[in-house]
Amino acid sequence: MAIFRMYTGSDGHSHLEEQMPSAHPVLAEERAAAHIQFREIPVSTAMDWHNAPRRQYVIVLAGQLEIGFKDGTTRRMNPGDATLAEDLTGSGHTTRVSSSTPAVAAIVPLA
Repeated sequence: MAIFRMYTGSDGHSHLEEQMPSAHPVLAEERAAAHIQFREIPVSTAMDWHNAPRRQYVIVLAGQLEIGFKDGTTRRMNPGDATLAEDLTGSGHTTRVSSSTPAVAAIVPLA
């Protein structure tokens, strides 16, 4: 299990950083959420360049999601991984299901 933050850097591109609760105490604080939504994402899903629609956590529950970045790097999100998506501007990222089974994710927009 890992916790990530995806954000827009000063270069206008999306970046990903791993965060540990010991180094980021804010992770242990309560945060208001708007709602929660569970999504099953089919195996064939591949989303081209896009930004996060709002600040939201994406928590992978089953399957795998692969996130791509403009510098050519990718990161595979496994069950238990949580990502705070807040790359609301800039070049964005790609998303695809990289497992042989559908991915299931909990989407939690922040209030």
